[in-house]
Amino acid sequence: MIELKKISKYFQNNKVLDNCSLTINKGETMVIIGRSGVGKSVLLKHIIGILQPDSGDVIVDGQSVPRLKAKDLNKLRLEIGMLFQGAALFDSMTVGENVGFLLKEHTSAANESIDKKVEESLAMVGLHGIQNLMPVSLSGGMKKRVGLARAICSQNLKIVLYDEPTTGLDPIMADAINNLIISLHDKLNTTSIAVTHDMNSAYKIADRIAMLYKGKIIAVGTPQEIKKTKDPFVKQFITGDAHGPITEHRAAESYELS
Repeated sequence: MIELKKISKYFQNNKVLDNCSLTINKGETMVIIGRSGVGKSVLLKHIIGILQPDSGDVIVDGQSVPRLKAKDLNKLRLEIGMLFQGAALFDSMTVGENVGFLLKEHTSAANESIDKKVEESLAMVGLHGIQNLMPVSLSGGMKKRVGLARAICSQNLKIVLYDEPTTGLDPIMADAINNLIISLHDKLNTTSIAVTHDMNSAYKIADRIAMLYKGKIIAVGTPQEIKKTKDPFVKQFITGDAHGPITEHRAAESYELS
């Protein structure tokens, strides 16, 4: 369903992605792990076409995203839902307007049809009947769920992208969001990608886990395979050990820069 083919991306002189390759199969949930700032969200933005690679290719459902014309890219985006970090709701819009925003702005669907889809999407995340509330009145967990409802409010949803879905939530609410991700994946039969540094979330929702380090995918495996890894970089990250090759390399880089 999705293939990242040797993509590289620079921001000024900083090489964030370095010949990065990864294949996500149709219908699976892939979780990409790695430290904050390593480029996980940058990967998602390449899949949805917000960013273009400096080299390499991004294939989504048989189409090269960087080569798509604007009209075709917008059509593809209607098949992709994205939960942004922090939910990223429009404060000036009601919950219903937020959830139905993409359909309202980029399709010719009738208002009645959009309203019905909004109602169905909110019900799927356990928020029936809150269309007229404003985001300011919602808790952090409710905002995440509204963001999820917006991500799945589509006429032809094939892919859902999750950018740090449990960040900022307490452990109980984080687990509730994990359960929602699993439930929505099963009900909607979508291909899902989540980026996170929350290993509890990664182990729970993933079919496979990939680790991004220094711009490359250095390991891919099932949750059980990742738990049993002998790779020192992956092992340090998943155990949260403050001492190991990741921190040693970072310390060496800091010394060189100084």
